[in-house]
Amino acid sequence: MKLKFVKVCAAFIAAAAVSMPALAQDAKSLDELLKMIQNSTISETSDYRQREAEFKADQRQQASQLASAKSTKASEERRSDRLEQNIRDNDLKLAALREQRDKRLGSLKELFGHLTGAAGDIRANLTQSVVSAQIPGRTEFLDELIAKMSSDTRLPSITDIERLWYEQQREMIESGRVVKFNRTVLRADGNQEEMEVVRVGTYNLLADGMYLEYSPENGLVSELARQPSGHNGGAEDLQSATSGFTKVGLDPTGPLGGGLLRALINTPTLIERWHFGGLVGYVITGVFVVAILLAIWRFIFLQGVSSKVSSQLKNPESANLDNPLGRVLAVAHANPGLDAESLELKLHEAVLKERPSIESGLSLLKIIAMVAPLLGLLGTVTGMIITFQMITLFGAGDPKAMAGGISQALITTVLGLVVAIPTVLMHTLVNGKAQRVLHILEEQSAGIVAGSVEGR
Repeated sequence: MKLKFVKVCAAFIAAAAVSMPALAQDAKSLDELLKMIQNSTISETSDYRQREAEFKADQRQQASQLASAKSTKASEERRSDRLEQNIRDNDLKLAALREQRDKRLGSLKELFGHLTGAAGDIRANLTQSVVSAQIPGRTEFLDELIAKMSSDTRLPSITDIERLWYEQQREMIESGRVVKFNRTVLRADGNQEEMEVVRVGTYNLLADGMYLEYSPENGLVSELARQPSGHNGGAEDLQSATSGFTKVGLDPTGPLGGGLLRALINTPTLIERWHFGGLVGYVITGVFVVAILLAIWRFIFLQGVSSKVSSQLKNPESANLDNPLGRVLAVAHANPGLDAESLELKLHEAVLKERPSIESGLSLLKIIAMVAPLLGLLGTVTGMIITFQMITLFGAGDPKAMAGGISQALITTVLGLVVAIPTVLMHTLVNGKAQRVLHILEEQSAGIVAGSVEGR
């Protein structure tokens, strides 16, 4: 019996070994092990009961919370129904109040519409006006007035409407005044400087002989990056004037500098247009310089020769070798006994010797007059090629850029014509001097031959 009990305990221990390995190790006898198992069973039963009690308590608590949530939901649904009903009632009240307001406003509603449009126009004018450089913050009131007239809950007062008229009247008055005021000016080099600014109506701002521009976006008054040429003197005179009338160049087309002033300062100068010609333009200019120097040199030289020939004509009996006529006469004096034909040949030979020095440089002037237009045409063709290449790369979406490229390409043609026309005139003038001298030489040679024939 005892043996069978031991076997049963061993089997029970083997079954519980997985869950209670620590008990099997601590037990020193079967009785002790049995007591440990009994105590463990009692402890687990107590734990199980405690957990069951906690679970039941949690279940009751959750049931209570669920009931509370359902009650809250029902309460909120009833509250939502009441709020929706209030909204519908308020909408009906607002519609009635709007109808009542519209009836009471009557023609004032149309008036407010006109006032809103007028205030918007005035705001746009004041924002762009150079008067705002002297009197800033005028548009804030207009913003508030427009907001009032566009609102359903606010109305403009008589004072607001009168101020709208006041701002418009003040702008009209300021457009006819020339005033001075101190203002921070942004110089072209990026530095800011406190300067005395002269405002001429709503047209231009001047300071220290410079034209200024006003930027309504940031409220800055800055110096123009490029001043209009020929008008700075009048700006300085106006700056120093205290009364009376002063001549000054103004742009009446707009308050922000206007189209005329912008076109004036953006127009290239003659030097800039010359640089547009590029390498071909420089070559044409160099050729023109050569033509001018050559024409001046030949004119001075032929003027001196012509003067000496004229002096020689007054004294034909004495041949002076410092002029062509004297050298031709010296040939005639050296051969007094020759027959007419031989003398004519010798005199013709003497005239031919004088011709190269007299006509020197004339052919070069003529060539320059013919080559200059061709060089200009060459520059234009190359410029057009570059322009069309740019159009191929970037498209023709900007006609202004394309027109600018064509305009620059035509500069060389203008330069070529500018060089050719004066060169032709200079060639004509110098050639006339040379032909006059040659005509005198031939005339005197013919006279000497005729006198020799008559003498025989």
